[in-house]
Amino acid sequence: MEGSNHLQAPEKDAELNATHTAIEMLNAITTVVSEDNNENDNGKLPDIVAQAKVCNDDEIKETYFSITIQVFIPFLIAGFGMVMAGLVLDKIQHWPVFEEITELVILIPALLGLKGNIEMTLSSRLSTQANLGHMDTTKQKISIIVGNLTLIQCQAIVVGFLGALVAIVMGGIKSNEVELDHAYILCASSLVTVSIASFILGLITAGVIICSRYCHINPDNVATPIAASLGDLTSLTLLSLASTFLYESIGEQDWLAPLIIAMYIMLIPLWVWIAKRNPLTREVLFHGWTPVVGAMFISSMGGLILDFMVSRFEGIAVFSPVINGVGGNLVAVQASRISTALHKEAELGELNSENDDEDDRKIFISPMTGFCGKDGHARTTRILMAMVIPGHLIFIYTIDYLKDGDTSLSSLFVVVYLLAAIIQVATLLYVAYILIHWMWKKKIDPDNSAIPYLTSVGDLLGITLLAIAFQFLYLVSDHDVQSD
Repeated sequence: MEGSNHLQAPEKDAELNATHTAIEMLNAITTVVSEDNNENDNGKLPDIVAQAKVCNDDEIKETYFSITIQVFIPFLIAGFGMVMAGLVLDKIQHWPVFEEITELVILIPALLGLKGNIEMTLSSRLSTQANLGHMDTTKQKISIIVGNLTLIQCQAIVVGFLGALVAIVMGGIKSNEVELDHAYILCASSLVTVSIASFILGLITAGVIICSRYCHINPDNVATPIAASLGDLTSLTLLSLASTFLYESIGEQDWLAPLIIAMYIMLIPLWVWIAKRNPLTREVLFHGWTPVVGAMFISSMGGLILDFMVSRFEGIAVFSPVINGVGGNLVAVQASRISTALHKEAELGELNSENDDEDDRKIFISPMTGFCGKDGHARTTRILMAMVIPGHLIFIYTIDYLKDGDTSLSSLFVVVYLLAAIIQVATLLYVAYILIHWMWKKKIDPDNSAIPYLTSVGDLLGITLLAIAFQFLYLVSDHDVQSD
C-alpha cells in the first residue's frame, strides 16, 4: 500500500501543476480581455490570437481568393454602371443644352471627380471606423452617418459652386465671352446635381458598409465600387435633366436658376452647424478642404482636354467615364486598405520605424517592391492589376454590343486602349502607396486627403492617355476614331 501511495504522489503533483498552469493562462487571457474592454467603448471582445501577435488578424481572414472575390464582383457592378454613364454621355453631348453651353462638357469631369472624391473619402472614413469597431451600436451608426451626410452636403455645395465657376472661366477664356444666363444655368445645375447625388450615394455607401459588417466582409473591398456603380450614372442623369430644364426656362422663368443658387448658399450655415457639432466630422469640416478643392482643379484640366478632344474624336466620350472610373475605383480600394492598415498599426505620424532613414525606405519604395513584394499591400496591388485587362475587355465589348458608341473595336484599338488603361492603373497604385505613407508620416489623415488627389490625377491621366491613344490610332490610319 505504501508503494502504491508513493507511485500516486507524482501523478497528484503533475495534476496540481497542470491546474495551476491552466489558472494562470485563464487569468492572463481575462486580463487581456479586461484591458481591451477598458480601452474600447464598444464592449466587443478582442481577437486573443491577434492581441497576442501570434498572427495578423487580416491574414487570418483574407486570402488571395477572398480579396479577389470581394473586390472583383463589386468592381464588375461598378464597371457596368460606368458603361451606362458612358452611353449616357455619348447621347447627351448632342443635346441642345450641351451644344449651346459648351462649358457643361468642361464641367463633367470635374463634377464626376468631385462626386467620386466625396463618396470615396466618405467610404474610406466609414470603412476605417467600421473596421476599428466604432460602428457596432445603433447610436454610433446614427452619429457617424448623420455627421458625415451633413459634411458631404457642405463639401458638395461649396466645391460644386467652385467647379461651375472654374468651368465658366475656362469657357470664357476659350470663347472670349460669358453669357449671364448660361452662367446661372451652369451653377444651378451643378449645385442640384452634386447635392442630390451626394445625399443618395452617401446613404448607399453607409448601407453597404453596415451590411458588409453583418456579412463579415471587409468594407474596404466593396463599399467604394458599389457606391461608384451608380455614382457617375446618377450624376450625369441629374446634370442633363437639370440643365435641360433650366435651359428651357430661359425667357419665361429667368428667376429660377438664381433662386436655386441662393437657396443652396443659404443652406451652407445649417450644414456647417450640424457637422461642427459632431466630433468625428469637425476636423474634416475645417481641415479637409484643400484635397477636395485641389482635386477639383486637377479634374477641370481633364475637362479642358475632353472638351477639345470631343470636337475631334466623337467616340472618345463613351470611353472616358469607363477608363477614369476603373482607375479611380481600383486605386480607391487600395488607398482605403492601406489607410485602414496604418490606423490599426500605429498612431498618426508613426510608421513603427527606429529612425527617419527607415521611415524613408518604408515610404519611397521601388516599383519592384511595390508590385512584386511579399507584403499584403503588394499582394493587393497584383490582384488589382490582374483585374484591369479582363474588366476593361468586358466593359468595352459591352459598349460595342449595345452599339451606342461611335468607335468600332478593331484589334489595334483594343490593344492601344488596354495599354493606356494598364499604364494608368499601374501609375496610380504605385503613387498611392508612396502618397498615403508620406501623408501618414506628416500626420495628415489619408482617409480624408489621399483619395481626392489620387482619383483626380487618375481622371487627368486617363483622359490624357485616352486622347493620346485616339490620336495615335488616327495617325496610323484607324480612321474609325475620327469624328464626323
